[in-house]
Amino acid sequence: MRRVLKAAQLSAVETLVAQGRLRAVPFDERRAFGFLEQAEDRLGQLELLTSEAVKSGIAYDAAHDIGEALLAWYGYATTNGPGQHAVIGLFLEAVLDTPPEHAAAAAMFDQARRARNQQNYQANSTGSAQAIAVERMARTLLAAAKGRGMR
Repeated sequence: MRRVLKAAQLSAVETLVAQGRLRAVPFDERRAFGFLEQAEDRLGQLELLTSEAVKSGIAYDAAHDIGEALLAWYGYATTNGPGQHAVIGLFLEAVLDTPPEHAAAAAMFDQARRARNQQNYQANSTGSAQAIAVERMARTLLAAAKGRGMR
């Protein structure tokens, strides 16, 4: 059973399928809830941390988990190969198109992904404002997932 997407959402997602970036798979509630639980666990640990870079990285990982949860919830998976994190961002933008705060958080996922890559591969620093923004984005994505029927 596939969760229902609006016509525009489905069109955007099916474009990603046609491009070979996503594939349709059986809807997997267990996987969806597992990723959602993992995201909640990560977000719950943020207040214990002092490093802005670590906070930002863990908040991004939580956002990624939420993207994986939504993929499973709607019956999709990324294909193997480069660009898997980027396609999660495109999926989030396609599916979380309303309300505006959910759409904004989905659009920010790719910014957070690029910032995380710059931190991991170019040793760029992470400031407090960036860590706060990434955490806020992840928490908004979590609310968006829950608003679509996930626990």
